[in-house]
Amino acid sequence: MKSSKTAALCPCGSGIEYGVCCGRFIEHPEQAAPTAEALMRSRYTAYTQLDEGYLLRTWHPDTRPETLGLDEDAGRIKWLELDVMRIAAGLVGDQEGMVEFQARYKLGGRAMRIHEASCFLFVDGRWYYRDGEIFE
Repeated sequence: MKSSKTAALCPCGSGIEYGVCCGRFIEHPEQAAPTAEALMRSRYTAYTQLDEGYLLRTWHPDTRPETLGLDEDAGRIKWLELDVMRIAAGLVGDQEGMVEFQARYKLGGRAMRIHEASCFLFVDGRWYYRDGEIFE
């Protein structure tokens, strides 16, 4: 029997069940996301779950912070929707990729959004988030 978490639709908005979408990367660290977009979607999903461990593991070591402080957001932030706007490279065989997205969320009941162009690097068979440009 599937758990309700596995059978539920993935928070990334793909329309696919969590367990066969982002859950396969988040819950099985040995399985690497095949594209920059797949990694970006799984990182969004990890944010919805406050999964700091996954986020740090998928952050390139050259730019990775020591901590994200997601425990401070517990109960205050609710991620609502991810909209992938543009993808440049980041496919199988590429070494770099960019995914532009908007994510809507509520922080303390107040509607917010983030608009970012995230940059990814493919190193030793895995995609990593390097950094991003935030748009106002």
